[in-house]
Amino acid sequence: MLIGAHVSAAGGLHNAPLNAAALGLECFQFFSRPPQGGRIGPITKEAANLFRDTCDQHEFERCYVHAPYVINLASAEERIRKSTIEIVRGEIDRASILGAAAVMFHPGSASGVGEEKGIALVIKGMRQILKGYKGSARLLVEISAGAGMVIGDQFEEVRDILAGVGDERVGVCFDTAHAFASGYDLRNDAAVAATMKKFNSTIGLKYLEMSHCNDSKVDLGEKRDRHEHLGKGFIGKEGFRAIVKSKVFSKVNLILETDPEGVAADIAILKRLRG
Repeated sequence: MLIGAHVSAAGGLHNAPLNAAALGLECFQFFSRPPQGGRIGPITKEAANLFRDTCDQHEFERCYVHAPYVINLASAEERIRKSTIEIVRGEIDRASILGAAAVMFHPGSASGVGEEKGIALVIKGMRQILKGYKGSARLLVEISAGAGMVIGDQFEEVRDILAGVGDERVGVCFDTAHAFASGYDLRNDAAVAATMKKFNSTIGLKYLEMSHCNDSKVDLGEKRDRHEHLGKGFIGKEGFRAIVKSKVFSKVNLILETDPEGVAADIAILKRLRG
């Protein structure tokens, strides 16, 4: 288990590992492009080399890219679906150039099409994204918080997506706050064991690539995406102690996505619980 956090790459991609090193991280996550969209140029050879060299200098062997927020594979609008396919394919290509392990993304909202068609659109889109792909980065479906018609809040939906895509390069990013808001309890040893037993029987632990590690500002099953610093939300420190000590998570890297103010304290909590 490596402990990391989302860091900024503003001013140059190499700043992501520099910022991660300043926080004492063991792995990290970043945006390789602006999260709210917009046109970008290709990653130059010089920028890629500088990024990888900086990672090597600070002994980072594992990093992850988070896809932009403006994507939706389940959209009722073909224009948005096509744009999403282009963006996510671009991200796994960019991640491969940088040597990142994986790209995680939110499948999107099925508003206007319904759940069944929405899942079918997500499967179709992911197949198109991976068609002809020769890179090294995996594509991870992130567990969602389940607000509205968002796809991926229930393990069964994620299972159906993975089965429909049928590609070993696809995995899962387990977000603690999202799963909790979607009704999966993580507040103590028994709850973590029961939730991950359900994950294994429904999806399969072999797909669990990494985990976003966030407390939740909303209570169990409230279906809203509201991250909180560790121990200050409804999951609580006992929940994160159970997560860190669980055999299921023993080789799963944890990435914090809490506010920069206070993230250092969250990192210290995870390291203390682990050690």
